Amino acid sequence: MKRVPFRGLSAILFKEFIIVWRDPMTLFFMFFPPLVEMIAFGYALDTDVKHMPMMVLNEDRTVESRQFIDSFVNTETFRVVGEVQSVGELASEIRKGRAYVGLEIPPTFTRDVRAGNPAHVQLLVDGSNSTTALQALNTALAVGLTQSIESLLRETGRRDVPIDIRPQMLYNPAMKSPNFYIPGVIGIVLQIGTTFATAMAVVREREKGTLEQLLVSPLSRWGLMLGKLIPYLCIGMAMAFLLFIIMHFLFHVPIAGNVIAMLFSTLVYVFALLSLGLLVATKAENQMQALQMSMVFMLPSVFFSGFVFPRETMPWIFYALGSLMPATYFISLMRAIILRGANLFEYWPHLVILIAMSISLFILCALRFRKKIG
Repeated sequence: MKRVPFRGLSAILFKEFIIVWRDPMTLFFMFFPPLVEMIAFGYALDTDVKHMPMMVLNEDRTVESRQFIDSFVNTETFRVVGEVQSVGELASEIRKGRAYVGLEIPPTFTRDVRAGNPAHVQLLVDGSNSTTALQALNTALAVGLTQSIESLLRETGRRDVPIDIRPQMLYNPAMKSPNFYIPGVIGIVLQIGTTFATAMAVVREREKGTLEQLLVSPLSRWGLMLGKLIPYLCIGMAMAFLLFIIMHFLFHVPIAGNVIAMLFSTLVYVFALLSLGLLVATKAENQMQALQMSMVFMLPSVFFSGFVFPRETMPWIFYALGSLMPATYFISLMRAIILRGANLFEYWPHLVILIAMSISLFILCALRFRKKIG
């Protein structure tokens, strides 16, 4: 008898589409949590810290000192929330969390500036949050440098600085954090929605006892695995399309590259995630095990894929671990296509690796599936 690799595919496809259509809770949990996470992460993951509360100790109280304070406020990084009367009170306000930054202007500030002497200004920064602390420090140093250069130019009578650097920011001129993070957010939330779905699909069959009926039916394991996967592939692509719409119209992230290439890369990525979910299902005995095993792949994808932290700064073992995850290559592809407008010849290695991963995962989960009861 001639063996058919995908025997019974149409039957299992028909069955799975009916099951998914009659299970609104599955559709709800595949769509609703990723959409909420997409919107929440899109607004929350923003490193452009604005209007940090700043306390001021102005012991000089002159026009020049007030103009100096205004130069901090004009950067829009700081906002003055109050004034104190002593250094101890300034430190206390930062310790209480009422301010991130404390600015102390000495009583000799204006006199030293007019005399051409260094005017020592004390800046206290709350370093418990490294992100806000670093931005506060860089902005404060930039304000001091700008004020110093302007003072030197007035004293020397020069109109321009000796060296004028004119940077040009490519691909994200406004330096908007959502433009960088949201393509990665799509990769993470797709993994949350799709990996769990296929893992639960097979485990649910086992818990209900219907898996035994499939095992004794004339289905090939390739047909069974592909039949379980395709309905969720359609749902996953619909969810991805909706996420791209939110990215473009809600967060105003421009798509600089080819939309067809973006959707094809997403199709390959979703296929890899669904195959990963099926691989989990071949080992899990119940839904709790499937959930726990899926989380084993989920958390490293968040931390080691380059979604938040640059992979180049990671120790080699975590860099290598990130290289084994489909999310790593999908996030790189999305940032290349969406932000940089790269063409196929510029990102093809990542796409080839992602295609190889998706095929390998599907073959592995099909080979691991034991066509026997128990």
